[in-house]
Amino acid sequence: MARRPYDLRHAAVSLWLNAGVHAPEVAERAGHGVDVLLKVYAKCIDGQHEAANKRILEALTT
Repeated sequence: MARRPYDLRHAAVSLWLNAGVHAPEVAERAGHGVDVLLKVYAKCIDGQHEAANKRILEALTT
């Protein structure tokens, strides 16, 4: 288990971002502004390149 409650909060926010929840929604739930959220958690977002490319391609072809 986590050593501090903050560790669980950090894990939850990281999970939400990696699950594809939009940054404004995550920021609201975490009690942050989007700017703070992205500054603190941007390094936690991993493996999103393929999903982003797919969304861009879908947007361009519809």
